[in-house]
Amino acid sequence: MSSLHTLRRRVLGDSSSEPSRASSPNPAFKDKHGEHVTLVSTSKLKQLSSKRSKRRQWLVFGLGGLFGVLIAAFFAQQHDVINLEGLMDVNIDSLLDVIPAGIVKDAKDITRHERETVNYDSFAVGLHLQSQGVKARHPVIMIPGVISTGLESWGTEEVSRQYFRKRLWGSWSMMRALVLDKASWKRHIMLDKLTGLDPPGIKLRAAQGFDAADFFITGYWIWSHILENLGALGYDPSNAFTAAYDWRLSCGKLELRDHYFTRLKAHIETGFRTSGEKVVLISHSMGSQVLFYFLHWVEAEGYGDGGPDWVDTFVDSWINISGSMLGALKGYPAVLSGEMKDTAHLNAFAVYGLERFLAKHERVELFRSMPGASSMLPIGGNAVWGNKTFAPDDSKNQTVSYGTFINFKESNSTQSPANLTVEESHSYLMNNSDTWYQEQIQSTYSYGVAHSRAEVERNGKDPRKWMNPLETRLPLAPRLKVYCFYGVGKPTERSYWYREDRDPTSKLNVTIDTALSYGEIDRGVVMGEGDGTVPLLSNGYMCAKGWRMNRYNPAGVTIKVYEMPHEPDRFSPRGGPNTGDHVDILGRASLNDLILRVAGGKGNHVEENYVSNIREYSEKVKIYDD
Repeated sequence: MSSLHTLRRRVLGDSSSEPSRASSPNPAFKDKHGEHVTLVSTSKLKQLSSKRSKRRQWLVFGLGGLFGVLIAAFFAQQHDVINLEGLMDVNIDSLLDVIPAGIVKDAKDITRHERETVNYDSFAVGLHLQSQGVKARHPVIMIPGVISTGLESWGTEEVSRQYFRKRLWGSWSMMRALVLDKASWKRHIMLDKLTGLDPPGIKLRAAQGFDAADFFITGYWIWSHILENLGALGYDPSNAFTAAYDWRLSCGKLELRDHYFTRLKAHIETGFRTSGEKVVLISHSMGSQVLFYFLHWVEAEGYGDGGPDWVDTFVDSWINISGSMLGALKGYPAVLSGEMKDTAHLNAFAVYGLERFLAKHERVELFRSMPGASSMLPIGGNAVWGNKTFAPDDSKNQTVSYGTFINFKESNSTQSPANLTVEESHSYLMNNSDTWYQEQIQSTYSYGVAHSRAEVERNGKDPRKWMNPLETRLPLAPRLKVYCFYGVGKPTERSYWYREDRDPTSKLNVTIDTALSYGEIDRGVVMGEGDGTVPLLSNGYMCAKGWRMNRYNPAGVTIKVYEMPHEPDRFSPRGGPNTGDHVDILGRASLNDLILRVAGGKGNHVEENYVSNIREYSEKVKIYDD
């Protein structure tokens, strides 16, 4: 992998690159600016232009051929055409030595101009606000979403030494391990099924610092645009911090093994004491659920011991980006049947790797062994997601209600019972799971609803409820501001059609009926409203209605909603500056603008913006104030 890094450094160039070894013409005289100039004849100029063009062609041909060999070797591994381990030992430096220095210099020149253009666009939001007088004010702490934090090995047992300090999630090392030694990769990435912690002899930990979540792999950005714009406003490691975590663990085990919440509390207090300003917390996706758990933990006696005034003392604002506060329906097929494509909180690169190298039953085992991922199962039951005839987000022209979450075209056995609501689907999952998974979930999470203020107050003493905003309340922090920023208008999975898995080689009971397409059903999936990953009800209900109830917000915390329509640039693979996609929204210009305004102390200027029907849907949810 170091050779590949050298290839990128030497061909693409960086600040420490050596100058080209190509000779320079002898100067003949100086121009009016004092620069050396050499006169070149017209014929000589044509020859130089022709040579430069040919060098560019050889650059494209040579590097394209090298890339083709690498890719061919990668895919050929499945057919034993080539020994990939041998290829990994190829000395990239020796290949570079045969590329003429002039061609390498051309590549540096070309990519430098591209990089300068990208960098200008990346910092544009921060530079614009800086010109308006907005500066870094509040310390900023970022809590990434599910599966966006890299995991690296720190084990020193013989089985782990080859991976020491290499990322087994969130890098090319992950793909290499999947190809060359799938069994070892699974052993490292899966948690112990009984303890929910590291298996014996294995030690995987979340990568730390800004590098932990800025890119999933080289070129696939996650938080990098936000970091760039924060930097333009004056932020740096002294007043900004990424609180990365091992997303595989349940919140309780995060504290037990990594002391994650203890360290998060210390970072917030340090930020406040060194700056004299309260902290702005920025969370994304599952990170919003982890942060909500922390807000309970930090107050609780015997846990964070901060007391009821801690949040009001140290936290100015919570920016909740695409927060899956009521779960994500598309996480359900991942743990039920290992359906991965468009059904898990993964980017395209990770989905490809898991789908290509792991069978569906292996994916089921993988995700069930990660209790943290099961926090994304839907919360609120039938009160939020509907019954067999009705759902709050049903449309007028809909032929089948979203309320039946799991449907079976043929209902004639225990494996394919009658159509199921979200509540019934949860029971179905538990009844068709191993005992170890049932015990992990039941001892860690609660997916219900508290229908009275007294019940909410009792739940404040039960850590199993701390991740559920329908069973617990916001902190008693009247000066706290909560900003809910999320995308809308991108079709999002809302219900599924299953069938029995009659494949004799399969180890699963059921699978999505991908052959079924009619009406609203597209290959076994029915789409609804959302951001492409999290349904609108999960993103928006608590912000538009739930946290405006006295039961869930007794201190009157200020809540502001800003919805962003999904308006992708059709020429951009990541949607461009106006995307509303669950992950790609992190690069959206207007989102970056809002984040920087809150961090710069201008959050009071943010006005609410609704473009969906979330308020109408929220009124139909069967949860009522006291």
